[in-house]
Amino acid sequence: MATRIPDEVPDGGWGWVIVLSAFLMSALVFGVIRSFGVFFVAFVEYFSEASSTVSWITSTAIAIQQFSSPIASALSNYFGARSVVMLGGFLSSLGLVFACLATNLVHLYLSIGLLSGFGWALVFTPSVAAVSRYFNKRRTLAMGMAFTGVGIGSFVFSPLFQYLIDEYMWRGALLVIAGMMLNLMVCGALIRPLTLKEDLVRATAPGEGSLCCQGARNVIFDLLDLSLLRHWPFLTLVLSVTLINAGYFVPYVHFVAHAQSIGFDEYQAAFLMSVAGVMDLIGRLLSGWFSDLRKMRLVHILILWTMLTGLSLLAIPLGHTYPVLMLIGMAYGFCAGALTPVVFSLLPEIVGIGRIYGALGLLQMLESVGGLLGAPISGWLRDATGNYTASFVVAGTFLLLSSLVLIGIPGALSCSCLPPARHPQTKNAKEEEEEEEEEECKSMADSNGSGLEVQCVPIEPSSIACRNTVVA
Repeated sequence: MATRIPDEVPDGGWGWVIVLSAFLMSALVFGVIRSFGVFFVAFVEYFSEASSTVSWITSTAIAIQQFSSPIASALSNYFGARSVVMLGGFLSSLGLVFACLATNLVHLYLSIGLLSGFGWALVFTPSVAAVSRYFNKRRTLAMGMAFTGVGIGSFVFSPLFQYLIDEYMWRGALLVIAGMMLNLMVCGALIRPLTLKEDLVRATAPGEGSLCCQGARNVIFDLLDLSLLRHWPFLTLVLSVTLINAGYFVPYVHFVAHAQSIGFDEYQAAFLMSVAGVMDLIGRLLSGWFSDLRKMRLVHILILWTMLTGLSLLAIPLGHTYPVLMLIGMAYGFCAGALTPVVFSLLPEIVGIGRIYGALGLLQMLESVGGLLGAPISGWLRDATGNYTASFVVAGTFLLLSSLVLIGIPGALSCSCLPPARHPQTKNAKEEEEEEEEEECKSMADSNGSGLEVQCVPIEPSSIACRNTVVA
């Protein structure tokens, strides 16, 4: 029996369960990553290594999580998001278990950075794509709600991790977190596959669908959606997000250490990150709500939040008293949280919802350069200067440069408040699109020497094998 294809994106229904699942996953993935600054101090003291060397633990995990995203996208296209996310949850937990046994930093690079980082890639990319596929009109709000898990995770995990370190040392703390990571498998089980009209593909005729030689290369090319590498607006967004990444995570690695270095105790420093996490949550919700009002183009909103985030980073070294540093941390948390759902809502408007898996994978992979270099550069500047002033200045500069790059995205220089054409189409527009698909299929059939009719058939994103279905 053919799979029923909905006329339009559901914009609700089971999508809200997907949002809940993504909320919990974002808390357990990026909430943990952002709170790892608490372990930073413990690792420096235990291993007696330089700040720049220890910084590679978090940076490697972030880079692997992003660089492995195309693999997560390809696996999601083949096996479905549910299975991939559940596997990622298991690997994330296993990496932290191995980290408990570490005797040097290399072990932490391999366990947390490589194994857990790869697991987080298998969790994050499919979950974000699933939310995008279930929403259209309320996509940014849904994204904001899903990503509020990051803010809540940061608020809860920073003091919790400090408590666990005090009670069980850092090895015991990592073991407890490993148990928490197993909940990612439960979240993955909630993801229900959804087939959209954008998933229509051309079935190949018998004898033309061989998966060897050129056919296999075509399948890999299609799984990874490498044609996006010739898509200029997409590449512009990738460059901008890469620059954002180079500075975005620096406070989550060094803000706690900076606060301690200027005289505040460890719990005061950890509380700064908790408050920033709360503001991050508020920023995501308000940004999602405002963006869906369509009073401004998404690209304009992203430019605004990116610029304000950069300015807040530049202001961190000016916070010499606890109230001032608290206010700056709140401003950073709000702005940093506000820009995140806008990035992931702008992406399907640029490439189309049918290519969201491949686009997310490539975006995460290419932006990993920023995540890999950001924290180590910050740590190196701290070792070279003796404080974190230069680290936060450089991080803020990266985000300001990113806001300039965003001007290159189509529509960025337009003063119109109307949204781009990717959002809800009128009936006439839909009919025109269907007619274009029918004409394309007919032209393919005419050029097919086998004399067999080539049809457009729907497939589940979870089964790439359907791409080679023989159509009678």
